[in-house]
Amino acid sequence: MGGEQGNQTSLTEFILLGFGTVPKLQILLFLLFLVIYIVTMAGNILIVVADSHLHTPMYFFLFHLSFVDICYSSVTVPNMLMNFLAEHKTISVNGCIIQMFFILLSIGAEIFILSAMAYDRYAAICDPLRYMERMSKGICVQLVSGAWTIGFFHALLNTVFTSKLHFCGPNQINHFSCELPPLLQRSCTDTLTNQVVLLTSVVVFGSSSFLLTLISYIYIISTIMRIRSVEGRRKAFSTCSSHLIVVGLWYLTAFFQYTKPSSVSSVVLDEIFSIQYSILTPMLNPIVYSLKNKEVKIALGKMLGKLKFLK
Repeated sequence: MGGEQGNQTSLTEFILLGFGTVPKLQILLFLLFLVIYIVTMAGNILIVVADSHLHTPMYFFLFHLSFVDICYSSVTVPNMLMNFLAEHKTISVNGCIIQMFFILLSIGAEIFILSAMAYDRYAAICDPLRYMERMSKGICVQLVSGAWTIGFFHALLNTVFTSKLHFCGPNQINHFSCELPPLLQRSCTDTLTNQVVLLTSVVVFGSSSFLLTLISYIYIISTIMRIRSVEGRRKAFSTCSSHLIVVGLWYLTAFFQYTKPSSVSSVVLDEIFSIQYSILTPMLNPIVYSLKNKEVKIALGKMLGKLKFLK
């Protein structure tokens, strides 16, 4: 199964054991996640197209959030769907590391785009008179570019150290994708450096993103509470409540998955958390952030109207 390192044979592929191997269950899961993937792609593609016609900072961020979610889902779900139908659920070691890189890239980009969206809500609610100055096109581009850059370096840093590991068996990964924590468990060389790099990068990048979001919402909530009108408070809070709920769920599951000690690892728990932030969140984002918004509905209606006219 590959070259030799001392008396240990190097692996060339891994077997992904996520969700077990019961044939009837595999078909059911295939259909379930196929529907989820179709809904995810359709919803996010619609938002990407619709938001390209809505030239405001909020929709600029929604455009890029939907693009990240399309990439994130496409990194993991298609391979998972193929494995549901395959007799041998394998992925090459290099393919696994590449998938891990794009998972980390998507995670990094997403959390900082969410932070940028929190700052956008802060500017809109706490300083509405200077909103367009604070959220100029140049600043929005810088925020999104920064999110992708941080995500890239976060992914690159962990990938470089992971590529130096030696995998000699067992070759079974108790997960449906090549996320870094279960991948490190399959190394037959010391992973202390990798664990330190992972924990440090997650704490530094994750905490900075979380603090940016938290500080924005402290100011937002403080401003909302000073609004005398009950209806005014309700409208102000409704503009950011959905974002706050999804951010909370995303941080709780992803942060726990990447920082928990291996001693409390549970295959079922790991998969549930991973499904939440890597599969369900990309599907829910278009609904939570956009499809309930009147301006997006109008833009989608115009698009569908044009399609009908072309027919």
